[in-house]
Amino acid sequence: MPAWLRRKKAPAVPKAEQPQELWQDEEPSAESAEEHAGSPAQPVFDQEPAEPLLSVRGVERSFDVGAAKLRVLKGIDLDLYPRQLIMLRGRSGSGKTTLMNLMGGLDTPTKGTIHFRGRPFHDWNDDRRTEVRRRDIGFIFQAFALMPLLSAYENVELSLRMAGLPRSEWKARVTSCLELVGLGKRMHHRPFELSGGEQQRVAIAKAIAHRPSLLLADEPTAELDSQMAAQVMAVFREIVARENVTICMTTHDPTILEVADHVYEMVDGVFVANR
Repeated sequence: MPAWLRRKKAPAVPKAEQPQELWQDEEPSAESAEEHAGSPAQPVFDQEPAEPLLSVRGVERSFDVGAAKLRVLKGIDLDLYPRQLIMLRGRSGSGKTTLMNLMGGLDTPTKGTIHFRGRPFHDWNDDRRTEVRRRDIGFIFQAFALMPLLSAYENVELSLRMAGLPRSEWKARVTSCLELVGLGKRMHHRPFELSGGEQQRVAIAKAIAHRPSLLLADEPTAELDSQMAAQVMAVFREIVARENVTICMTTHDPTILEVADHVYEMVDGVFVANR
């Protein structure tokens, strides 16, 4: 079995340093510093890290359809831990994309709570959620969402401009991200000169360029054949290991489920199974 298909529990990792203006009252405790000083890191395979990166509790989402209410999500509980690959599996209309939009701060729940790094993400206004998305969350869309007149390099560079990273960091970071997804020799090609799998890998590089802690991917392999899908999943496992990113993705492809640390089955707005 290929190495990237071997499932293993993610090790617990220290919480990444947060932007000062967004997380002002979060500082490492003296006890935590003493606990980690001078002791080698111990990988954990049999238990989850103590604190989730993102926590969803009792989330519901309804939409007005004429005079009626359409309940899309009906009480979702979910925890995303650092350095894991999580899959939400289900048919179209099961509520996967709606849940992803809520976790990414693109929408707010009708009922329930969403906490990101222990903070009430669901209570924040759109401006504050946008600032967090710009710094700490990356998105990968099914349709790639690349600028057609820009090269792969320029598409990735654009995400750094939008995130406000110093210009001096752009070249090294863009090159590193494109090499990580296997496009070091194709970085100056435009999207129409790339295959579907290559375009998706550019979209992945673009999503991780600003060093997010959470990556949300909506059906990233839906438009790809099985070989290309396998390549994208191999890239995802590499990103989790090297970039310390948590990836949550939606899928209805049963052939890629073994790559995930956890799989949640969604039917009609609820989880019916997980592993």
